[in-house]
Amino acid sequence: MQAPPQPPLRALAIVPARLDSTRLARKMMLRETGRYLFQHTLENLLGARRIQRAVLATDSEEILRAAESVGLEALMTSSAHRSGTDRIHEAAEILRARGEGPWDVIVNVQGDEPELPAKDLDRLVDSFGDGKVDLASMFVPTGEEADGRNPNVVKVVLDGRGDALYFSRSPLPSTERADPQLPLPEPKRHVGVYAFRPNALTEFCNLPPGQLECIESLEQLRWLESGRRIRMIEASQKTAGIDTQEDYAQFVKRHNARASKVPTKDI
Repeated sequence: MQAPPQPPLRALAIVPARLDSTRLARKMMLRETGRYLFQHTLENLLGARRIQRAVLATDSEEILRAAESVGLEALMTSSAHRSGTDRIHEAAEILRARGEGPWDVIVNVQGDEPELPAKDLDRLVDSFGDGKVDLASMFVPTGEEADGRNPNVVKVVLDGRGDALYFSRSPLPSTERADPQLPLPEPKRHVGVYAFRPNALTEFCNLPPGQLECIESLEQLRWLESGRRIRMIEASQKTAGIDTQEDYAQFVKRHNARASKVPTKDI
């Protein structure tokens, strides 16, 4: 007898957003397009078929008020969190205490990632159809030699199952001793989007920081150091997070170009 079809996974996206930023001051409040940066990110998430709800999690009253003024749901969280993952965990717990959910998957998308393709987010959520997946993320081929040397570009190597072996800001894998006769694996660039089962999110936040995590300044290594797996999904295209004023200027340029192509109706 054929097994009955499984119901679709219920996914909640939470976007952590702080007002302070080291390289681009107050970037969440940038609004040259007519929309806040965080607004672009949340509205983009709601275009994914697998995400039923998107919520902003912030420690800033200013961001909270701005989100509410444009009709987006926002939650106030502690200013003491070490990372965005801790912030989304608190937000998920606030929603759970209200009796909302349960959710099968919680997706963590940074507020400065406004251009993630909806189909990639859907595939990320769908990966949890495999009962062995507790945490998943994404990658793209770096495609550019400069990415391999750039410490701001996080690299990842995978095992034969498509799970992460290691992440680093350094070139990965190292080719210093590689046999020139052997083909080299294509370097892979990590896309900093994470999806968790709710119990795995709680477990992640309860783990102590790992030694490799502290050396690389990459919190996902905490999960690998503790013996867990991270399923990696290949994204359909390289997207650009917004870290600098130049990044934002390029985003505005792309947004305006897309807007100019939207047909208008005759009145």
